[in-house]
Amino acid sequence: MTMNILRAAVTVAALAFPTMAYAHVSITPRASMAGATEKYTIRIPTEGKVATTGAEIEFPDGVIVETVQVPMGWTYTVTRKDDRIASMTIHADVKPGEFIEAAFVARNPRDKKEVVWILRQRFADGTVTDWTKGPRGTYPTAVTALAPRPAATQ
Repeated sequence: MTMNILRAAVTVAALAFPTMAYAHVSITPRASMAGATEKYTIRIPTEGKVATTGAEIEFPDGVIVETVQVPMGWTYTVTRKDDRIASMTIHADVKPGEFIEAAFVARNPRDKKEVVWILRQRFADGTVTDWTKGPRGTYPTAVTALAPRPAATQ
């Protein structure tokens, strides 16, 4: 009986781990269409004991940000490159166990199969975590796959 309990505990832990591993700064949707205008949502949680003080997102070349939306009470700054928004920093106080969501509307690149978002989270203790690339490569929560646009019908 003890072995069965141990197996059950290991199974539960194994199933829960992927959920915990991906419960960090993320962007949705994870699929869109090349050239489409899409509303994207950035989820910024604080899962540990140190509050989040902000998050940064870099918009890859070809992504044209049209508007941004940040929750009331929080602020943001943008960095421009030529005439386009190249990055956005959200300044917030996200206490442990809480999350906020910010959004933006952007036009996807027409000539790419995916967009890889650069996502960083800043904490009250001064640490910064990059949620784009991890030990096993790019996190799926930082990628939006782009389907090709259907051919125009005549």
